[in-house]
Amino acid sequence: MTASVPAFTLANGRTIPAMGFGVYMMSSEEVLEHLPQALELGYRHIDTANAYFNEVAVGEVIRSCGIPREELFVTTKLFPQSYPYEQCAADIDATLARLGLNYVDLLLFHQPYGDYASGWRAMEEAVANGKVRAIGLSNFPVHKIDEILEVATIKPAVLQVEINPYWNQHELKATLAKRGLSDTVYEGWYPLGHGDAALLAEPVFTEIAAAHGKTPAQVILRWSYQEGNVTFPKTLNPAHMADNLNIFDFELTDDEMARINALPQRPYYEVPEEPPAFVLTVNDYSKQATSGPRSPMRPNGE
Repeated sequence: MTASVPAFTLANGRTIPAMGFGVYMMSSEEVLEHLPQALELGYRHIDTANAYFNEVAVGEVIRSCGIPREELFVTTKLFPQSYPYEQCAADIDATLARLGLNYVDLLLFHQPYGDYASGWRAMEEAVANGKVRAIGLSNFPVHKIDEILEVATIKPAVLQVEINPYWNQHELKATLAKRGLSDTVYEGWYPLGHGDAALLAEPVFTEIAAAHGKTPAQVILRWSYQEGNVTFPKTLNPAHMADNLNIFDFELTDDEMARINALPQRPYYEVPEEPPAFVLTVNDYSKQATSGPRSPMRPNGE
């Protein structure tokens, strides 16, 4: 049975599915095997990136899956080497070519380093030219978002950051709302704490799960949905893919939400002010195919 995933509304009026299938750290072969399974179960939001080195495989699945393009929501991301204005325009065309698509639904700047201020103009031009439906940022702190807002005529529609019960990002959301970004949609990576058994074992989740006949993981994903976040729970197991979608038939009470939000706050990963070595590496994204290499990114800071 194919699940139906609710959607949130972006600032431009378009909708974005509340849960997606991310292909971070997946080889092209794994994408070819597991992305079709996710689509068959009902996932319609696909999250990839240049630096994941699997865009070609994602595009092949999109073309062969039999699902109309307009029913899919496709996100990809540009790494800092692509940010300078002229390079950004060229690399947007290159990513579309690798995916084999005329447009992507969402394009993000992946990491908060480099010439993102000039590149934002190329992102806006891509929207005007129909190559991109919405644009946003990933992992950007407030002061660097401010630099984007100084030059932007299109505000970031999406901000992708770490979000989970140990790092609910309430402070970030409140701060950015004061900057006119109250309609920004947040996407959370590490929604289950990067597989942290201690998070799943928190008494608040085991108790709420028992009350609703769900698992602790499902309670956490439901919490994130009710917080208004898009999530990408990582799994290659079709049974877990199905379980992750099975969160839209119950609702947490205000008291349950408050109990979860009372957990002590700490991030699993702090995005550094200066670029790490893996960000400064210049990648040749043409060196990928459906049997291409795994992403050179380390498993932090999606």
